Amino acid sequence: MDMFILQAFNGLSVSSILLLIALGLAVTFGLMNVINMAHGEMIMIGAYATFVTQNLFISYMPDSWFNTYFLVALPVSFLIAAAVGWLLEVLLIRHLYGRPLDSLLATWGVGMILQQLARTIFGAPNVGVTSPSWLSGGFAVTDSIVLPYTRLFIILLVVVVLLLMYIYIYKTAQGRRMRAVMQNRNMAGCLGISTRQVDGLTFAIGSGIAGIAGCALTLLGPIGPSLGTYYIVDAFMVVVLGGVGKLVGTVAGAMGIGVFNTLFETYTSASIGKVLVFACIVAFLQWKPRGLVALRSRSLD
Repeated sequence: MDMFILQAFNGLSVSSILLLIALGLAVTFGLMNVINMAHGEMIMIGAYATFVTQNLFISYMPDSWFNTYFLVALPVSFLIAAAVGWLLEVLLIRHLYGRPLDSLLATWGVGMILQQLARTIFGAPNVGVTSPSWLSGGFAVTDSIVLPYTRLFIILLVVVVLLLMYIYIYKTAQGRRMRAVMQNRNMAGCLGISTRQVDGLTFAIGSGIAGIAGCALTLLGPIGPSLGTYYIVDAFMVVVLGGVGKLVGTVAGAMGIGVFNTLFETYTSASIGKVLVFACIVAFLQWKPRGLVALRSRSLD
């Protein structure tokens, strides 16, 4: 039973991290059909924003305030990554709509530029971020099972972000415009919706969520210029498996990949487990090419 509880928690924590990383990608990819290879660098930007915030608190704030730096770093990471994503959409991606290969190569190049810029500013070696003291330790379920507070906090953070995204997409006027453009861009434009404004705002929100993911990843280990590269493939797997443009599908895809990946790694190894997950995804997409939850609209018929 102890082993089952531990593996279930590990699968849930891996799923929550994948969901947070893939959530912004699912919104942008589903809305604009742009394969943003620089999404991983938005994660990196959020992580370095957290590192800078920590150093500013160390240098200019009283020592008693240090434990609050992470709560400040979360909105800072979101805003900085969102600003970079908005600039990327306005200056580059906006001119490449309808050209998927060009947008893929262009965003890949932007990602390389951002990585080199990070190496120039912060250096090539990884840097560490100190977790607040209130995230030290863990919750003891039994004598042999302790659930780290950092993992529990990340799970709670994912739930909050997911709830806010649901409210924004389904309960606000701007969210309705986003869904209208996603389902039928031409018709939404004919009805007076500024599709360019929706594209820019959506891309900024997706990049901001990636920044929050980078902030959360600083709790798990050191960060570096290549941080986002390790997660971008898994994020695309979550989006494709869940179904493009569907929030429920993204959640289901992240949970499935996280749980099966942990399960396979328990009985094999990390590399074999990853191969088995890929094989299961390929087999499933042969059965349901549109993913777990397909977006239904007249534009797809």
